[in-house]
Amino acid sequence: MEAIYVFLGFIVGFLVGLTGIGGGALMTPSLIFLGMTPLRAVGTDLLFVTATKVFGTAFHHKMGRIRYDIALRLIAGSLPAIAIGGLLLRVIDKNILNAHLTLLLGLVLLLSAVISLIKKEIRPPIRPKMFYLYILGFVVGLTVQFTSVGAGVIVSFTLINLARISPAEVVGISLFYGLLLSSMSFLNYALMGSVDYGVALTLILGSIFGVLAGTRISTRVESEKLKKTINLIIAAIGAIILLKHIL
Repeated sequence: MEAIYVFLGFIVGFLVGLTGIGGGALMTPSLIFLGMTPLRAVGTDLLFVTATKVFGTAFHHKMGRIRYDIALRLIAGSLPAIAIGGLLLRVIDKNILNAHLTLLLGLVLLLSAVISLIKKEIRPPIRPKMFYLYILGFVVGLTVQFTSVGAGVIVSFTLINLARISPAEVVGISLFYGLLLSSMSFLNYALMGSVDYGVALTLILGSIFGVLAGTRISTRVESEKLKKTINLIIAAIGAIILLKHIL
């Protein structure tokens, strides 16, 4: 079974290194498919995501591409969401959570994939304000708390279209914010005992080689086409999860 997790970590890491997307959106449903309960899958994926974002954050910090003023406002908005999410995780029965987390996961996967596939820039009739960052942080924080998915996609899409921040800075902000958010959200699952540390470590080891391999050949392939393919796969996974839950 360990070989499967090494392979899964390698594949997800390879896709992330190649295109920069697909980490959490592919890992959580894969773990559920392999027989892990939704709660444990989310907790394990949050630890995996935290570890993998460390390297990306360090690289973008060195390049001076992280707007800490924006990232810290986002995490400030997420703090109450993490607290509320942690409380709900403890109060609600685990059987109920496991039953409904898959539905929420399917919805978030489908939404995040559709957002990623939208190429045309949107110009909403509202003026960007720093206060909106706190609201965005709260919404994303609550979403990630229950699904481990959505931080990078939702934040990137919103910052590019509402705040008019350059794509290079958006990547750095998303990575740093995602690192803080996933590490804090992971603590709630760790306190509940809903993390498989052995599986997470195996996934991380596999992903290191995957990220290196993906990054190495990323300059030789058309990453945009690959991103579109991955997002279509994520959308299909989300749709299948929703259909299974409904039917």
